[in-house]
Amino acid sequence: MKATTPGRGESKNRNLPPEQRKQLLGVLKTRFEKHRNRHEGLEWAGVQEKLEASPQKLWSLNEMDRTGGEPDVTGRDEGTGEYIFYDCSAESPKGRRSLCYDRQALESRKQHKPRDNALGMADAMGIEILNEDQYRALQRLGAFDTKTSSWIRTPAPIRKLGGALFCDRRYDAVFVYHNGAESYYAARAFRGSLKV
Repeated sequence: MKATTPGRGESKNRNLPPEQRKQLLGVLKTRFEKHRNRHEGLEWAGVQEKLEASPQKLWSLNEMDRTGGEPDVTGRDEGTGEYIFYDCSAESPKGRRSLCYDRQALESRKQHKPRDNALGMADAMGIEILNEDQYRALQRLGAFDTKTSSWIRTPAPIRKLGGALFCDRRYDAVFVYHNGAESYYAARAFRGSLKV
């Protein structure tokens, strides 16, 4: 079950039309109720109230869903009261694969450039790429990326030297690896987070 929206870049208006908003809320509610283990102790009514008061966040969640991320609530920030959404698709989101790490990496490629870069796409969607700690927290909620991999936010010293980090799950364990930031693969995308 996936929400829909105009294609990326078609509109600068980050407000969903009423019918799409209603459809997305239905998708998110169904997912929330189906996967209660991801957000024990939280109730949908509180989540929906925050979402309805945050139209731009709803737009970002729709982008996460449209590109195959299947966003779901994975916790709540006790300090701010915000609900935390992560991409919870079983495998790395299909609509975000074959991307290099960032714009600098994209511009450094002289030929066979990918269509986009992970950090740039996340920024356009209004979300953050998961860091290693967040990725490991997600993996405690289930088995994700057992056949694919996901770029993660890379510490500046590693990126400065030309590298970027990615993770996956194999042999029931989470692994962190490195690649040149300009590399891209058909089985690698990125997972995002959003606070609402």
